[in-house]
Amino acid sequence: MSDQSFTDDYLNDLAGLLPRLDRGAIATAIRWMRETRDANKTIYICGNGGSASIASQMVVDIVKGASLGRRARFKMIGLTDSMATVTAYANDEGYDSVFVEPLKNFAESGDLLLAISGSGNSQNVINAVQHANNIGCRTIGLTTGEGGRLRELVELPLVVPSSHMGRLEDCFFVMTHVLCYAFMEAETE
Repeated sequence: MSDQSFTDDYLNDLAGLLPRLDRGAIATAIRWMRETRDANKTIYICGNGGSASIASQMVVDIVKGASLGRRARFKMIGLTDSMATVTAYANDEGYDSVFVEPLKNFAESGDLLLAISGSGNSQNVINAVQHANNIGCRTIGLTTGEGGRLRELVELPLVVPSSHMGRLEDCFFVMTHVLCYAFMEAETE
């Protein structure tokens, strides 16, 4: 396969996925984020690998871009962002605990957890969602539509109809940018 053919195939496949994202579910996620902010509650986010990077980027866009100079400001915590905490739990308690244990310290009923997992089966993400559900948090999952437990556990699944990790992550970035820019551009106060 030539470089041009690969490029064309990748971008054509990605372009075919974007219209298949559930716009209604994304709009619901925007509303839930607004309700969480307006109730002075906290949004948490977690994921592994590339999903962790997407989670961290969303925190930046929400904590700064959607809050700076605004009357209503978000409280958002990336459970991926304290490497010392992540590695302490991973080393001492096991990697499956790295997101759920900090949630036990901070999360309360009425908070919101966004969980990202390309496979939908990352046990540390699943554990965080189960805890959040049990204490009365709303839960949103960005994941594949082609399997995995995450989409069945969250209240609001934002699924990508693919199992290709690159295109999943591309779509996760698009969806998180829609969620962020709804506040960065659509809200003026």
